[in-house]
Amino acid sequence: MSQAAVVFGGPSPEHDVSVLTGLQAARALVQAGVDVQPIYWGKNAGFYAVDAGLEAADFADGAPRSARELRLLACPDGGFVVAKGGIMGRERTLELSAAVICCHGGPGEDGTLQAAFDLAGLAYTGPTVAGAALGMDKLAFGGVLDAVGVAHLPRWVLDPDAPGVAPGGAGPFIVKPRFGGSSIGIEVVADWETAASYARSSVHLRRGAVVEPYCADAFDLNVAVRTWPQVQLSAIERPLRSPGSAEILGYGDKYLGGEGMLSAPRELPARIEAAFEDLLRRTALATASAVQARGVARIDFLVADDELLVNEINTIPGSLARYLWVDPSPVEFTRLLTDMLDEAARRPSRRYDATGADGSALRAAGSIAGKLG
Repeated sequence: MSQAAVVFGGPSPEHDVSVLTGLQAARALVQAGVDVQPIYWGKNAGFYAVDAGLEAADFADGAPRSARELRLLACPDGGFVVAKGGIMGRERTLELSAAVICCHGGPGEDGTLQAAFDLAGLAYTGPTVAGAALGMDKLAFGGVLDAVGVAHLPRWVLDPDAPGVAPGGAGPFIVKPRFGGSSIGIEVVADWETAASYARSSVHLRRGAVVEPYCADAFDLNVAVRTWPQVQLSAIERPLRSPGSAEILGYGDKYLGGEGMLSAPRELPARIEAAFEDLLRRTALATASAVQARGVARIDFLVADDELLVNEINTIPGSLARYLWVDPSPVEFTRLLTDMLDEAARRPSRRYDATGADGSALRAAGSIAGKLG
């Protein structure tokens, strides 16, 4: 009999938060009567089958002692395989109906894990390969917003070895990883030279960096979107910074309250004018459509000088944005999860098709040696 998997963790700076999200999802599904197999993805990139009753502290030093090692086979009829035990042991493939992906940042949210699941024929929740990669690339995401006429902050590529002149004039600026989550590796700097210096020294910016103007008086507004059984938006939140925190909403504000995003300080629902709320909701729907959102995502906005600007999309948000589904459209966490599993089964992320590759080009090609001249 097949089970639903919940995959969490991963070799990412957001590993610990992913563990919290995964344990919350696994526990909620068990309570709803769903047969669940939690799968822990370690910092060393190994996969492990674990028990749904474990707590966050059980993963503080990596895979728990009771964990069973798995292998992921990215091939037809592949998937997760239980490693054989002993000399005469046999491998067996876990029979999984679909996987709830609860991995934030890194290869769990940038399309890498999604691609492996596609090759293995394993259904999964959340973004497709293309949607995940687009959501993780802040520069590409900004380009898509430009194409559909959605306002966002100007965003420039930063080459730390050739800093040149700031495209946006004088600072201050925000420096962000081009490929990364919404909180880690972000720094406010006074000028372009300082941005370049930070980019050269930060481990989080090795794959690339982008720079945006820093708006000191801006504030954040967030809304979640889910795409099954129909497109639906959550309540709108205004995240709040902790007393004494830095200039921007940081990792500590969002995640270090004990329960991931669930315990972060916020105003929910946000107290905003009806016309402004209507604009935000229309903009959120346009953004979700442009990036072909799937599953549950969170769209983050900035309000600067009374202008609404899209900041980014989190294609696998912390706690799967469970805390946002209150009035006017309440959705229980178990319903959120079971609908995601239903979407994974009914609306597969991708089916490969070799239609048109009938061999005619190969038969007419002639000698390869002749083509090399």
